[in-house]
Amino acid sequence: MTKRNPPNVRTGKIIYWIATLWLSLGMVSTGIVQLLKVKEELGLFTHLGYPGYLLTILAVWKFLGVIAVLIPKFPLVKEWAYAGFFFAMSGAVFSHLACADGAKEFFGPILLIILTVVSWYFRPADRKVILVNR
Repeated sequence: MTKRNPPNVRTGKIIYWIATLWLSLGMVSTGIVQLLKVKEELGLFTHLGYPGYLLTILAVWKFLGVIAVLIPKFPLVKEWAYAGFFFAMSGAVFSHLACADGAKEFFGPILLIILTVVSWYFRPADRKVILVNR
């Protein structure tokens, strides 16, 4: 007889992997656009008041964050990656708010924030930081 996980554990793993893969795809694709300094992305970034070289820094951080979230082990590094994704995307939302941009500029960052939170919340136990009480 095979051992089966309870339905809620299986459902949580499915939700985790769907959210994590979409999050990773979103971060990698936007990171590529930023690394290549695509004309539209550079224009949007300067419109927000940021220097162009920050695109390269964000792209590298996104790539490293995706690697950290996807590889097994290193739960503390994963926590930092999730935090970085959340800070970067919430910064994007507030930057667009400050510049009074239209609603279409908010969709991507808000979706990535939601995927970050869902992926973090449903991550398996072996990908969580274990707190030790003294």
